[in-house]
Parts: sequence; structure tokens; C-alpha cells
Amino acid sequence: MALPLPEYEGWDATSMAALIRDGQLSALEVLEAAIARAEARTGANGLNAISHRHHEQARAEASRLAGLGPAERARRAAGAPLLGVPFLLKDLGLALQGTVTSHGCAFFQDAVADHDSTLVQRYKAAGLNIFGKTTSPEFGQTATTESRLYGRTLNPWNPALSSGGSSGGAAVAVAAGVLPVAHASDGGGSIRIPASHCGLFGLKPSRGRLPTGPRMLEGWMGLSTHHVISRSVRDSALLLQLTQGAEPGSRTAPPSDDMLGALQRPPRTLRIGLLETNPFGLPVHPDCQDAARRAAALCESLGHQVEPVPLPLPAALVGEMFAGMGVVTTTGLLASVHAREQQLGRAVRESELEAVSWGNIDRARGHSAEQLLAARASFDQVGRLFDMFFAGHDLLLSPVTAAPPPPLGAMSLDQPYDDYVKAAVMASPFTALFNMSGHPAMSVPLHWNAAGLPLGAQFVAALGAEARLLALAAQLEQAAPWAARRPPA
Repeated sequence: MALPLPEYEGWDATSMAALIRDGQLSALEVLEAAIARAEARTGANGLNAISHRHHEQARAEASRLAGLGPAERARRAAGAPLLGVPFLLKDLGLALQGTVTSHGCAFFQDAVADHDSTLVQRYKAAGLNIFGKTTSPEFGQTATTESRLYGRTLNPWNPALSSGGSSGGAAVAVAAGVLPVAHASDGGGSIRIPASHCGLFGLKPSRGRLPTGPRMLEGWMGLSTHHVISRSVRDSALLLQLTQGAEPGSRTAPPSDDMLGALQRPPRTLRIGLLETNPFGLPVHPDCQDAARRAAALCESLGHQVEPVPLPLPAALVGEMFAGMGVVTTTGLLASVHAREQQLGRAVRESELEAVSWGNIDRARGHSAEQLLAARASFDQVGRLFDMFFAGHDLLLSPVTAAPPPPLGAMSLDQPYDDYVKAAVMASPFTALFNMSGHPAMSVPLHWNAAGLPLGAQFVAALGAEARLLALAAQLEQAAPWAARRPPA
């Protein structure tokens, strides 16, 4: 079946917005092109990346924009640079008034939001037209996107494999050409892992760079943050430019930076540390090592200095901080479930949670306030030690994951806990470090293995140094373009 606007998939959000602003396309034409691709490729009978459809609300908004005259359209676009561009929210962590955010969980499948999250307000102010939500595992508790509620989200490069998580639905929607950029969130690697698995660009911002309120100003005690997964670097930079900054009550936001300007300035010679050692002391798959080494070689060819470095953390702290992460994330799950219980006036049933989540809630009930304080203290120590590392290095380079995308089911939450842990331990040892430390980190799609699977390379910078990451990403994108690399039809 022919899809509308065959040239649609060659545009990023920045160029799409320019075409709408200049009247070469209408917002309604672009929206219908996005919806048609979503239905044809990512519905429940396809890659299964869409959990909620808000098509009629989006069509009403697109129709209003399509009815504007050229002068009024230009005036609005001046204040809303992405006016009329279709957009999807992840079904986790953000509220869109009048719609359900289920967090991938049956206990929340009819939880209708009574407000817009601050970040959603900023997306709307930027002109984005939200037409649905993408799939997530139950409360983002795993690095795959599979749930009892919505089923398995398939990797477009190989549908037998995981798309990554917990922002797998967002990554699949972008990889499948539904839209050029989609909202995502990251509490342990949930932007970078699916970006790596799906051959896309994914940047996790510094702690506090983007708002998470108004109800809760830090997700998972600062572990979790929001941004997007995109095909182009400039779309990520533009969205970061438009949404960064403190909200009332924020206390940790870095100063706002010129993210778009950073793309126009080639980075000076950078001193980059190459970390290949798994923080858990376990092996790293050769394909993942190749991804980091090829990225290192490309950086050297561009004039940067790359040198091997050890993990700048003592082994005892590694164990302490990952244990602390478990305390914080499971306690966060317990708090969310308890709030829903109060709202509904009844207790959650075991049938309404997946097996690992049910066990995590039980574990969380045994955590003490002292354990939470100790967890946060260990995160602070991780941040301090990496700050010291970045006093002598501009960036850190590592694999994104310790293994290629696993088979579907391997990291599902709907299985015995011990089986889940065996696969999960290989997913986020490199990424989760920087949720705990708060540093910005990005996955850049520079390598495909012999099986044709994408494997990203992770770059990390000092706190607040997203502009440095984006400048390098733009240089890498020009040197080794990835936009034309698409999954098999």
C-alpha cells in the first residue's frame, strides 16, 4: 500500500517545520503521513510501538494550523519553531491532560491525567502536535520494551530481538519512519540503549537540565530524566534548546546553553578516555567492543586524542551504588503503586503487576530510610569521582551495552526474578553509571555488526557539558552519516 508523502521519511523535524512554516506543506498533510505510517508499520500487528492513539485531538490541532494565513503562520512559527510537527510521548512519566498514561501497567490502564507535565507544556509551546504515546515496559523497570498489557515491541532490524528499553516504542517509531524524533526518558539507560539497538541518536541530559514536574521534580531521586530519540543530531539539539531550564521548585538545573550554536562550531581537539572494562567485571561482547573501538578510531581520524582508561571507581563503590539503585527504583515503584491505591481506594492485585514488579514491590517494603540515604550518598560519590576524571579528560567513550540486543523475552518482567537478572546485568552496566552520577551521555550510531545489527558508542561529558557532546556528535554525523541506514522493509 502506497503511503502519503513518499518524501516524508527523508525529512527531520527541523526541515519538516520549515516546509510547514513556508506553506509548502500543511500541518494536516504531515500529520496524516505520520498516522498512516504508524498504523501500517507500528500497530499491534506490526512492530507494536504505539500504546495510545490521540489522532482526533491531533487532527483538530493540525486543521487549525492548516487554516492559518501565511502571515499568521509565520508569526506563530517564530515563537514555536516546530509548529505542526507530529510528535509522540512515551507512555511513562509524563502527563497529557485528558489522556491515559499507563506506565505499561494494567493497574494504571485507565489513569487519566488532570494536567500537563511541565515538559509537555514546553513541547506544546514549541509547536509539536502530539498524536499518541509509545510503548514502555512496566514502569520502565527493564531494558526491553515488553509488557503484559501491550505485548512485545519488535526491533525493526530483527523482529526476534529486543528493541531496547524502556523507550523502545519511541526508538522503533523513529527507526520505522513514523516520525523523525520522539520523546523518551532515561533512568538507567532507557534513551541510550534503544537508540543503540535501533540505529539512532540518543542523548541523556544532565540531571536537572529538563523539567520533570510539576508533581515530582526529580524522578527516582534524580536517576531519571527526559529528552528524545532522533535520527538527526540537530533535532535533538533543537528540542534540548527549546525545553531546557528550571521550573518553579527546581534546584539543580544547569545554566541554559546554546545547543544549536554548538553544532556550528567544530570541537577543538578533545582528550577522550576509552573505557572498555565492564563495571561488574564480566565480559564485554566483541561486537560491543568493536563499536567503541571504531568510534575511537573515527575520533582519532578527526584529530582527537583517545587513550585507554580504567574505571575511575573502586570496586566496593560499584557494588554499593548498583545496590542503591535497586533500592531507589523499587521504592519509586512502591510509591507510585501506593498513590494509585489511594486514588482507587483499593489495594493492587497480583494479577495487575508482572512477576518481577510484584517481587520488587515486596522488596521495597523492606527498605529503610537509612538505605535510601546511603543510596543517594553513593550516587554523590560516583558523581564526585567522575567530576575528578573530567578535570583531566574532555569526554569518556565506552560501549553502550555489554552485549548486542538479546532475544525477546530474555529481559521481560513477566518471568522469575533470577532469570530476568541474568540477562539484565548485561544491558546497563555502562549506561546506569551516569544516571547515578548525573552526567550527560549520548549513544551515537556508528557501527553495525556482521549480522546487520546497529551498536551504538556511548560518549559522556562533564556535568552541564551537553554542548560539547552535541558538537562532537555533529562532527561524527558528518564524517560517518547514518541517516540513510534504514531497517529492512
